[in-house]
Amino acid sequence: MVLLVVDTQKAIVNNKLYNFDLFVSHVKEMIDTARQNNIEVIYVRHDDGTGSELTKGNDGFEIYDGFKPADNEIIFNKSVNSAFRDTGLLEHLKRKNENTIIIVGLQTGYCIDANIKAGFEHGFGMIVSENTNSTFDNRFMSAEKTYKYYNEFIWNGGYAKYVSFDEAIGSTAHKRS
Repeated sequence: MVLLVVDTQKAIVNNKLYNFDLFVSHVKEMIDTARQNNIEVIYVRHDDGTGSELTKGNDGFEIYDGFKPADNEIIFNKSVNSAFRDTGLLEHLKRKNENTIIIVGLQTGYCIDANIKAGFEHGFGMIVSENTNSTFDNRFMSAEKTYKYYNEFIWNGGYAKYVSFDEAIGSTAHKRS
């Protein structure tokens, strides 16, 4: 089991996210619990390329201060929605013989969706915990509707197992390496 922390970068972690305070507190607790129980925490950052705040070298590209990686934790950089494509993540997970991924981060209908589906396609058991991914309002749906649509309808029972926060914390707290 690993914890995959996706795109929690300074440019997009802000109070316009759906359930911002709950999202931040749950992700922090998930990271802390994983570390305390020897579960590898892996980070992913998105690079949008030249002219974007999400570009390597810009402050917005860096991981949000509240979720900072420890010195020994790996960061994979990606330029497309899936961290499984051309980053080394897939090879890393295969080398370590991992088969279960708990995924947290941003944004629900973009990179979290892509990574859940890609992970599923590569044979990983994907776990999504309530209120550990978030997004913004868009022109088609509110952030809340987007969150519920993906977490409760699209992923649950198909691409991933959607669990309560307490269940996710419990599974990481009882998995000692």
